[in-house]
Amino acid sequence: MKPNFRRCVSCRQVAPKEDFWRLVRAYPSGQVLLDQGMGRSAYLCRDSRCLLAAQKKDRLGRALKAPVTPEIYQKLWQRLSIQPDGTNPNPST
Repeated sequence: MKPNFRRCVSCRQVAPKEDFWRLVRAYPSGQVLLDQGMGRSAYLCRDSRCLLAAQKKDRLGRALKAPVTPEIYQKLWQRLSIQPDGTNPNPST
């Protein structure tokens, strides 16, 4: 089975979809969810520069055609601070 590729809404990089966070505007509620649900999706790199640019320029909100709450961004920043191996990429924080 060939891999599914997606594009980051911030940096426009193309990669396998497992490399991205998936945000969904759920149908029919219109609520923006992280990694779950069916509906309109947007993908974002797991990189602080992409997340910062997406937040500043509302790239996720425009891609999803729905407002993205500060709680969603807060969850993404928390995920970014904890790497898969359990280490903190910013030891000074």
